[in-house]
Amino acid sequence: MIVETHRCITYGDKAIEFEIIRSSRKTLDISVHPNRTVTVKAPIDALLEEIDRRVKNHARWILKQQNYFSQFEPRTPPRQYVSGETHLYLGRQYRLKVQQSAQSSVKLKGRFLTVETPQPDNNDMTRELLENWYLEKARLKFEERLDICFAAFKRLGCDRPPLQIRQLSKRWGSLTASGTMILNRDLIRASSRCIDYVVTHELCHLKHPDHSPDFYNFLSSIMLDWEYRKSKLEQMLI
Repeated sequence: MIVETHRCITYGDKAIEFEIIRSSRKTLDISVHPNRTVTVKAPIDALLEEIDRRVKNHARWILKQQNYFSQFEPRTPPRQYVSGETHLYLGRQYRLKVQQSAQSSVKLKGRFLTVETPQPDNNDMTRELLENWYLEKARLKFEERLDICFAAFKRLGCDRPPLQIRQLSKRWGSLTASGTMILNRDLIRASSRCIDYVVTHELCHLKHPDHSPDFYNFLSSIMLDWEYRKSKLEQMLI
């Protein structure tokens, strides 16, 4: 995979900046992310002139997507990991409660996400404890949802992909060329229905590696309400 520097094209009085990621793929794909950045996945030998032309041809759609995502700003400000602020888990909001204790632990107690720590005033320690708890929960939940969602694909003769969990900055998930599913750890903050959408979306790439009309027709045949789930996920403030 080769990541190029940012490029920019103009469309009327609008400037559209985008990043090019080259790999051994055969098709070109344009994505607009919730933070309104634009990524173009392109074959290694694709000409810059052709990439610019494709972006310009999709300029109206790109600007429409960016405008859609802008309605959800400002996003939740960076968390300080102090008692009283809210954190999401499986689509529900919990109030953070930091308490002093000889042993470190993170527990859900009613509507509270309780962090027990020997250093309750050490926000970095609270953050690390909470992030490790999220990662542990993500490993269990994502494997569970993958098993459930994969049932429909197993009947089609697909092999269950191995799962990796990472901290991703621009996407909820991906399926590598080697067939490994990668999910964003922060997806554990979303509801199970939204997690299932991302998992199913990536599983559909087992049959259709790009985002062609055939891909979306296939996705719709597996999950009729995927657009609603996608919308709910995009509105999630994390």
